[in-house]
Amino acid sequence: MWMYLGLLAALFLGLHNLCKKHAVQKNEVLPVLLGTIGTGFLVLLPFFIGSLYYPEYFKQIGFHITSIPWETHGYIFIKSIIMASSWILAFHALKHLPITIVTPIRSAGPFFTFIGAILIYQERPTFIQWIGFSLIISSVLLYSKIGKKEGINFKRNKWIFAIIGATFLGASSGLYDKFLIQNLALNPQTLQFWFCLYTLLILLVILSISWFPKVEKRKAFKWRWSIIAVGILLQAADYFYFKALQDPDALIMLLSAIKRSQILIAVVVGGLIFKEKNKRKKLVPLLGIMIGVFLILYS
Repeated sequence: MWMYLGLLAALFLGLHNLCKKHAVQKNEVLPVLLGTIGTGFLVLLPFFIGSLYYPEYFKQIGFHITSIPWETHGYIFIKSIIMASSWILAFHALKHLPITIVTPIRSAGPFFTFIGAILIYQERPTFIQWIGFSLIISSVLLYSKIGKKEGINFKRNKWIFAIIGATFLGASSGLYDKFLIQNLALNPQTLQFWFCLYTLLILLVILSISWFPKVEKRKAFKWRWSIIAVGILLQAADYFYFKALQDPDALIMLLSAIKRSQILIAVVVGGLIFKEKNKRKKLVPLLGIMIGVFLILYS
């Protein structure tokens, strides 16, 4: 069951990436990120209020936000710092790079998760899983060669390093999620609500220094419907992902790889919508990544 939940998370993440590209194009990145997190927080706020006044009803429908000790709040705040850093890097990279380059690089995330799962959680991959992960990484390297034809030098472009950093931080957060969900026994909606709140506060502090005082930057910001869509789709994806992690049999390294099937939407649909170059050539490494994901599922 957790694998199907992972595929649902991948579907919403793919749609989320398309809307995110639309939201950041020729736009101020940080207020876009603030708007998406703020939207997610507003979506979850009624569940928090309802859990305070009608706890039994929200327990019945499975959306009760439980009270947690201060120590657990500290753990969630650490996740907020990690993901705020990852998103800031990723949003800036997405603004300056084609979505058909950014998304496949982010697909290397399962490799970092894979290593962490072995070292931290002692998850043991099979031979077929090793082949699957090797295919994913090889395909990402092939994307780098295609990217050079679009004027993107993978060794000198700072946005490439930004998206790699975002990918590493995102993978670290994925490993941390397993600890939060399984070891601390947090339910998805509780983790989502407090995570959104703390991330929102972090972003408000950053923007109060780097964006709010600057009139030119404020005028450059454009509000778009896709900002709201990004926030809602992200919460949907996170909910299914956290539900999958609640299963004690769920392997974080496999779940992380399953989520990468979102690139099918980003590369095929995103390439057509945003009219990006070399779409056919990008289908070759895309196929390699999809085969890698299939081998992991098959194993």
